[in-house]
Amino acid sequence: MPVKFEIEQDFIAEQNKAKSEWLAEDFEYLGRKLLRQNIDIETHVERASGLKIAVPSWGVGTGGTRFARFPGPGEPRGIYEKLEDCSTINRLARSTPAVSLHIPWDKPDDPANLLATATEYGLSFDAMNSNTFQDQPGQKESYKFGSLTHANAAVRKQAIEHNIECIEIGQKIGSKALTVWVGDGSNFAGQSNFRKALERYLESMREIYAAIPADWQLFIEHKLFEPAFYSSVVSDWGTNYYCARELGDRAACLVDLGHHAPNVNIEQIVSRLIQFQKLGGFHFNDSKYGDDDLDSGSVRPFQLFLIFNELVDAELSGVPRFDPCYMLDQSHNVTDPIESLMTSSVEVLRAYIQASLVDRAKLAEAQENGDPIAALRTLKEAFTTDVAPILAAARQRSGGAIDPVGVYRASGYRQQKAKERPAQMGISAGIV
Repeated sequence: MPVKFEIEQDFIAEQNKAKSEWLAEDFEYLGRKLLRQNIDIETHVERASGLKIAVPSWGVGTGGTRFARFPGPGEPRGIYEKLEDCSTINRLARSTPAVSLHIPWDKPDDPANLLATATEYGLSFDAMNSNTFQDQPGQKESYKFGSLTHANAAVRKQAIEHNIECIEIGQKIGSKALTVWVGDGSNFAGQSNFRKALERYLESMREIYAAIPADWQLFIEHKLFEPAFYSSVVSDWGTNYYCARELGDRAACLVDLGHHAPNVNIEQIVSRLIQFQKLGGFHFNDSKYGDDDLDSGSVRPFQLFLIFNELVDAELSGVPRFDPCYMLDQSHNVTDPIESLMTSSVEVLRAYIQASLVDRAKLAEAQENGDPIAALRTLKEAFTTDVAPILAAARQRSGGAIDPVGVYRASGYRQQKAKERPAQMGISAGIV
């Protein structure tokens, strides 16, 4: 078997040399600036090193739209090549050690071998994702008119069994959660009975919940629209919360930043779910119009910061049962997926560290005194702080790249993979 190209640690270290002096200078300046606010910069380097973000296996392939998909060079042709790319992201960014699989796209022939390969790469497996929004070859029943909520009990049974299969695979590879998203809904008025559809959803989910191991979580994902444009069964955070509460303690709500109505206050939704002890985790991305699945922080970085403001506040306040999972969920239609995932992980970390710099005492005082300008200034002071030296120092100290995209491009990784992975039709690398 030919040796596959990978970015070596010596190459990363050599590339870092050119930027180390600049980083030291910027780090020292930021450290002095933060010290004036009684903030220890080293504490925040440790915080940056501690936050981990899972990457989606499907995210390393080129996505597409309902009009077209334009494959990129060197796309991964299966789960093992996806792991190669996920390993490269983590090697450079040092914040993405877990991979979230989508079944049946990533169904392994040998789960034990898949786990061993991931371990060799220094990777683990995050939440499993089931797929009942597509018909697969050889599938007996169709999901054209729904899956877990379908009027036909045989279709519901098939969808339930698929989710249980995902749990069984996940147990073999060390996953601890199942994420369930369904595209069930309607496109025409009168097509679906709203109440009965939700009742069937809960009936199906109770069977799946019963199969969840004691140390697992079941994440429920809501979405306002698409592919059903008139109504979606689990369309909003309220329905999501209701279902999670009905199912039990190990069920929680997953928040995808693109799955809400335009201009909805997502940070307030996050706060509510924290307060109700039902926030399971996130699918981070960004949007301009709807569920665009754009790179995190590319359109609304202040919104991302405000979300983390709520998360950090809950963390520092010691809110019971607060332990959300973080994952990226993006569709890279026109960019190199590895570059997008690396920069997105950096943006998520940036928002987390910026939110960690908020003067909580000053903010609370402004809130209690009815001083909106003081409150906003307190948030903006943290948001406008350039924390890039903190993030870069955390990467460098853990063996990563000061400039992940720069090192990636200098390595020629994409060009090498284009030679190793000849293009082929019908690969399931990315979401369309």
